[in-house]
Amino acid sequence: MTLRPWIAAAALAATVLPGMALAQDADVTPPMQDIGYIFTTFMFLVTGFLVFWMAAGFTMLEAGLVRQKNTTMQLMKNMGLFSFAAIMYYLVGYNLMYPGDGWTISGVLGAFGAASLEPVGLADTETDLTYASVGSDFFFQLMFCATTASIVSGALAERIRLWPFFIFVILLTALIYPIQASWKWGGGFLANEDAAGFMMSTFGTIFQDFAGSTVVHSVGGWAALAGALILGPRLGKYARGGKITPFPGANLPLATLGTFILWLGWFGFNGGSQLYMDTAGNVADISRIFANTNTAAAGGAVAALILTQFLYKKPDLTMVLNGALAGLVSITAEPLTPSLGAATLIGAVGGVIVVLTVPMLDRMRIDDVVGAIPVHLFAGIWGTLAVPLTNDAASFPAQIFSILVVGIFVFAISAVIWTILKAMMGIRVGEEAEMNGLDMTELGMEAYPEFSQS
Repeated sequence: MTLRPWIAAAALAATVLPGMALAQDADVTPPMQDIGYIFTTFMFLVTGFLVFWMAAGFTMLEAGLVRQKNTTMQLMKNMGLFSFAAIMYYLVGYNLMYPGDGWTISGVLGAFGAASLEPVGLADTETDLTYASVGSDFFFQLMFCATTASIVSGALAERIRLWPFFIFVILLTALIYPIQASWKWGGGFLANEDAAGFMMSTFGTIFQDFAGSTVVHSVGGWAALAGALILGPRLGKYARGGKITPFPGANLPLATLGTFILWLGWFGFNGGSQLYMDTAGNVADISRIFANTNTAAAGGAVAALILTQFLYKKPDLTMVLNGALAGLVSITAEPLTPSLGAATLIGAVGGVIVVLTVPMLDRMRIDDVVGAIPVHLFAGIWGTLAVPLTNDAASFPAQIFSILVVGIFVFAISAVIWTILKAMMGIRVGEEAEMNGLDMTELGMEAYPEFSQS
């Protein structure tokens, strides 16, 4: 007896609610061309959030791999570099990188001017609804620009002064990164697909770099290498007779957490670089990119784990962390076309590269505190060279030429800037300040005051 009112109500709802839903759907369903715009915009925003979270990963990784007395300095540098990158990419970088038809020098130097967004609600504007909002694209691309600066921060840790570093970051994010990125991603001379274009007429293929093994990671690596050479090694790192003194990081749990955060953020880094989420095919490709990105990181970590066990009789956690990151950098140039097996092997080679090149840099007396140069430069070069192995649209000559062009440009300009900064204001702290730690000498505060060392 008591169920009859509920049965009647359910029957009424079954009759009325479908009609209400249909009426609502008819009122709000956007035209088909708008749907692709909506989903691609949404993809840029979500994957941009993930890449932004990589800033936290870099901060934790660096804070964990430096000595305790330099922790606050790394935190400050990462907060500052992201903020400066956000402002400079808005003021200068975005239009330099994506000039459209407004090149200052066709295919080489983009347009100067600040970025601008669509009007609120797209009112009174003609917008290409087949792509995505300018705001989402700007936000997503900014995260890549800031990532490049983060790479430099870790390599030059524990001896660089704060403000010279920030000045370099401003120039890197406003000019160096956007100019070279425009050559590939902005439609410049490395990506001109026209039959009369330089790359096509010379090599038969354009430069292929899906998400930035060269455009992002090796750029940060070249800039860091130039800085490390001009800055010099930390005091006591290299002694006469070839002796190398290790400086263990203060917080390996924090460094490990940072690595996992970077691993997570890389799904946005590579997945969002598909650039479209408007068809079932694009969505399937994004899922394929996620899977390949993940397995490349695993391949890099396992390769570093096994190789350090073999070489040093005990596995080295810091090498395993960097092995995973090297696997991620390696797959970034082409995360779509490889099979899962090929992606694993590409990542594994990246892990091997890190294990072999970290001690090589030490033998060359190039001091890289966190291993950023092996991870981002050497593995970035490998990943770019590996593209033709799985992508028929790429060729080794075109890839090698592009690596050299970007590398020479970034290294030369970076070296000039570092040299000028060194001459004009000095880029390195004094010996006493370095011995006492940059936290107190540069900032006047410690990350762990209750555990301060005498």
